[in-house]
Amino acid sequence: MPELPEVETTRRGLAPHVEGRSVARILLRRPDLRWPIPPEVAMRLPGQRIETVRRRAKYLLLDTQAGSALLHLGMSGSLRVLPADAPVRAHDHVDIVLDDGHALRFHDSRRFGCLLWQAAGACHPLLAGLGPEPLSEAFDGDYLFQRSRGRKVPVKSFLMDQAVVVGVGNIYAAEALFLAGIAPLRPAGQVSRARYAALAEAAQSILAHAIERGGTTLRDFIHPDGAPGYFAQELSVYGRAGRPCPRCGRPLKSARIGQRATVWCPRCQH
Repeated sequence: MPELPEVETTRRGLAPHVEGRSVARILLRRPDLRWPIPPEVAMRLPGQRIETVRRRAKYLLLDTQAGSALLHLGMSGSLRVLPADAPVRAHDHVDIVLDDGHALRFHDSRRFGCLLWQAAGACHPLLAGLGPEPLSEAFDGDYLFQRSRGRKVPVKSFLMDQAVVVGVGNIYAAEALFLAGIAPLRPAGQVSRARYAALAEAAQSILAHAIERGGTTLRDFIHPDGAPGYFAQELSVYGRAGRPCPRCGRPLKSARIGQRATVWCPRCQH
């Protein structure tokens, strides 16, 4: 699933082509993706100027005066800016046609993504209750320490809780815990303030670097321009179970935490 760096990479790629453009029309080739596409998308978006392309967690928002189109890429979705008359492929479900003759095309083979509507001045229920952005000033070690007190869940599950902090998915949680030297199975409430400071710094460093490198290509993610992300070439532990630890050489262990595979070094992480 595309994680925060992939979604942010997509946002940065789309913004120069979409911001400031007006929506000429909406082409819906099916009435639903993961959920039904609300009628407001086709009724309210045409004629509106896209003021900003914004990201909140793993959601993209096309902000207009009337409201915002809310998009999620799901497991395999992609957004590209193409000539509006470009041939339509299978699974090209939505075109947001712009006033310059291009279209923002939503492709999603598995249909786990979504296109929803957020009214102006409102907060969509999917965005309510989300934690702070990991690259914002609201996220630091003190915040994690305070939120973790009394929590018995594994620290990896805690870090991936979207109510705690958004966008730190499975790949980046595993990498941040390795960089901070924290075992993923350690109960969240037993991690010290100092170690949470190291974990917050590690998560921010890894996410920022992954954005710079264009995200992590594992299966389906590609940039809006078709180029892959390159952070996958630099993963220290994710997907490397049984291989030598890049620090100490000891074989990396693996387990399932919250139904997600995780890998760590039993010597370097404790």
